[in-house]
Amino acid sequence: MEFAEKTPADFSSATTFVQSEVFARTFREGMSLVEETANYLDGEGREASKSLSRSAALSYAGASMRLTTQLMQIASWLLVLRAVREGDMAVHEAAEGKYRLGSRDNSSADLLSGELPNKLLALIEGASQLYDRISRLDRDLFCAGAGEGAANDAAAQQRALLDAFGGRRA
Repeated sequence: MEFAEKTPADFSSATTFVQSEVFARTFREGMSLVEETANYLDGEGREASKSLSRSAALSYAGASMRLTTQLMQIASWLLVLRAVREGDMAVHEAAEGKYRLGSRDNSSADLLSGELPNKLLALIEGASQLYDRISRLDRDLFCAGAGEGAANDAAAQQRALLDAFGGRRA
């Protein structure tokens, strides 16, 4: 779903957010996850991947690349907002399209989760949850009409349910 860009006057919530403790906690959480993942992939994960079957090793490689890419996007977004917080970047600059999060690659078809190390799966899940949260924040802070889209989505789902179960519309 595409959203119209907000005008510079619409960024007061972003300015407030970057100064909040919620942003500070989110920043620490994101950077901690980046560090934890890097340490895992360079150490324990590298060793664990050596004992995997060929197909599981390929799945591990793909999963670790997607995880790394996702964490780079998270870190980039957080660093841009930290720059706003510290006065190194104006909020309207941070709102430019090049700083928005892209759509996430949800392909997990090649994840042989039964064979992949539990720690890798936990890191993937943590990154996925954080990405979803940051994506919602990004839309709420920088995209006009984000709330309207959610209301329209809910109405469309309600209509579909009513149609599916033969309900009447008022």
